[in-house]
Amino acid sequence: MLLHLNIQNFAIVRALDIDWRNGMTTITGETGAGKSIAIDALGLCLGDRAVTDVVRPHCKKAELSATFDINNNNIAKQWLEKNDISFEDQECILRRLISAEGRSKAFINGSQVPLAQLKEIGQYLINIHGQHEHQLIVKASQQRQILDDYADHKNLIDTLQYYFKQWQTLNHECNKLQESQSQRNAQRQLLQYQVNELDEFALAEGEFEQLETDYKRHSNSQQLLDISLQALQDLSENEQFNITDSLRTTCEQINHLASLDINIKPLAAQLNESLLQLEDVNSELRHYYERLELDPQTYQIIEERFSTAVQLAKKHHVPPENLTKFHQHLKQELALISGDESRLDNIYQEIETAEANYISSAKALTQSRVSAAKTLSTKITESMRELNMEHGQFQISVTQNENEKLTSHGLDDINFLISLNPGQQLAAMNKVASGGELSRISLAMQVILADKVITPTLIFDEVDVGISGPTAAMVGTKLQQLSANTQVICVTHLPQVASKGHQQLFVTKLTDGEHTETKVTELSNDGRVQEIARLLAGDKITDNSIANAQELLAS
Repeated sequence: MLLHLNIQNFAIVRALDIDWRNGMTTITGETGAGKSIAIDALGLCLGDRAVTDVVRPHCKKAELSATFDINNNNIAKQWLEKNDISFEDQECILRRLISAEGRSKAFINGSQVPLAQLKEIGQYLINIHGQHEHQLIVKASQQRQILDDYADHKNLIDTLQYYFKQWQTLNHECNKLQESQSQRNAQRQLLQYQVNELDEFALAEGEFEQLETDYKRHSNSQQLLDISLQALQDLSENEQFNITDSLRTTCEQINHLASLDINIKPLAAQLNESLLQLEDVNSELRHYYERLELDPQTYQIIEERFSTAVQLAKKHHVPPENLTKFHQHLKQELALISGDESRLDNIYQEIETAEANYISSAKALTQSRVSAAKTLSTKITESMRELNMEHGQFQISVTQNENEKLTSHGLDDINFLISLNPGQQLAAMNKVASGGELSRISLAMQVILADKVITPTLIFDEVDVGISGPTAAMVGTKLQQLSANTQVICVTHLPQVASKGHQQLFVTKLTDGEHTETKVTELSNDGRVQEIARLLAGDKITDNSIANAQELLAS
């Protein structure tokens, strides 16, 4: 429930602190005094859009904060925990700062949050019914919402919307597949040709690198033979002079010197090691030369495959060493396109299944709506007659929409029909009821639906416009009954309603000719008598009006 509201430099309010009680609170005051200013401030704390003129003139910013007791509000506490916002003393404080330039900051329990989060938490804390609420109930969407709220079949709506979204998504996918089918066919033909060509060539992973090495060796085979033979001659096979014999002779000489002088032994060792290495090189080079084959037929095969790989790589604009990876990529693309075609074949069945599930869910929702419509129609008819529409009759019509178009809210057209006079046929509300009558019907609905609302605080902002006399007394009684389980705050101009409050706040507007300021005062018992008498008689309060006021408060 709402505990406290603090307003600083908002509109014509300089500073205002209001403590709210449990039960029913009524707010009264003279016309133009700003009775709804607290409701407007609460709306901003709940995330309403701020306009530039909300800041009091000559002030830099407006500051608004609302404190709520959430001790018994598990949904609000779960939301705070889910969003990692701490709460102490079982309280939730919504705070809003609005600069004169229109910039805004939002806070929950001291943590700065996006404005959208104020709206999210606000729906679990308070529900505001504005004075123009009755204008909405003539709209088809609002009528459907009222019936669904009363029926309390959220699980049916969630199931229907799940299948509707599934059906919608599948149709969107199907349309995209159908639109691109001709383009996909052409692309598939091209890919199939390219993949077949590369399949036929069948270049293995790493094969091109080996082909390149083999091609280079075979194309230079004569040069390899000539140079390796010449190297063998120079190393060991030339009888007149070769490096190996010459080094061996030098080693023998240095070894002899080392036997005479120990200091030269390291050099002798190095020369001996060099001779061994040279002999190893000579042996390996001889083996290489003997194994070097010049097979023209093998060279032709290598040359042809190497050239084909280079040509295919050039054709597909990829490096030859990446041709194998490109081949695999084309195969994947072809598989995806073929998968799209297979998907198109299967998606029709999925759409049919999703539509069947939707229709089944829609029928269950229709049955629930029809059942709830009967009960709600009876209750609203009874409330209309209690609110001085003695011949009133209310009926909710639930029919299937003519074109049977699938929508996110089902297949039903919901229409509120009323009759206000004997013999008068039921007709759409906006064609029969006046503004005052619509206001009373709206209030009746709000009272009936109140127990379906999860918020612990309900605010009625002058919803009793156009009501007077015995009807007003009945409205006051209904709101008071409602406050037995829910905190009710009601801005009103009716003494019959104001007198039903457990707490009454009085709004005044003060001015010194240069500055204007709104004040809100909690009335004492004597103050309430005077204010109720003023509402009854106007500015000239008489003994009779005071007596009437006392009688209203006593009742």
